Amino acid sequence: MAIRKHRAGELVVEQTRDLALVRAMLERGGMTTEGIEWPAACYIAAYFGDEAVGVIGVEPKIDAALLRSLCVNESMRRRGIGGALLAAARKAAHTRGARHLYLFGAGAAGFFERHGFTAVAVADVIAAIPGVPEVERIRARPEELARQVGYHLDISGDGVIER
Repeated sequence: MAIRKHRAGELVVEQTRDLALVRAMLERGGMTTEGIEWPAACYIAAYFGDEAVGVIGVEPKIDAALLRSLCVNESMRRRGIGGALLAAARKAAHTRGARHLYLFGAGAAGFFERHGFTAVAVADVIAAIPGVPEVERIRARPEELARQVGYHLDISGDGVIER
């Protein structure tokens, strides 16, 4: 269920409530879908024309948010879609009151560091946003927890007009 009309060859990034789409994209990318139904979560999809080509989730909690499940179709990578999704997720988190973004990134360190994230202890991520589904899912699986790397980005200055 797309919100905007899509034109062939045009990239559109928009919030989606279509959890079937989110689930299908994550499963195709080999990612977990556990917890995506959490009511506070927000999902953003990227479309190239009418084809959904990427997705990212935001799990907010008070003044912080966890980014989860950044997934771009293999055939569409290296075109700026991941960066566009990340920028949209950052804006979505900020509008929901987040001043800090966190994520678990076991295999995408370079990507997130290029976008301003710094590595932090996984325990810091867990302490900052306990209770969100992805944090609790990973915390309950010590073997997966051991493979994770935590990342943080201060977004408290987003939207501030400097004079």
